[in-house]
Amino acid sequence: MTRDQIRAAVITELSNIAPDVDAGSVDPNSDLRESLDIDSMDFLNFIMAIHKRVGVNVPEKDYPQLVTLSGAVGYLEKHLSQMPG
Repeated sequence: MTRDQIRAAVITELSNIAPDVDAGSVDPNSDLRESLDIDSMDFLNFIMAIHKRVGVNVPEKDYPQLVTLSGAVGYLEKHLSQMPG
């Protein structure tokens, strides 16, 4: 996946979690939980949706790396590039 495809996937999943908010207009460096007004359960649902969509397993210790849009995209880009095939 390209960086743009990863970003689009993240925004799509965020939009599914917070449909009333334009996830595409979120500051890439702001905390997603605050920007989208989502709680910890919604954030976990986002992590699980990302795993299901792109196949990257995100261990709990790495959750803080996905709290911003740019962090989530960077994390997924790095891990997708390390996956075989």
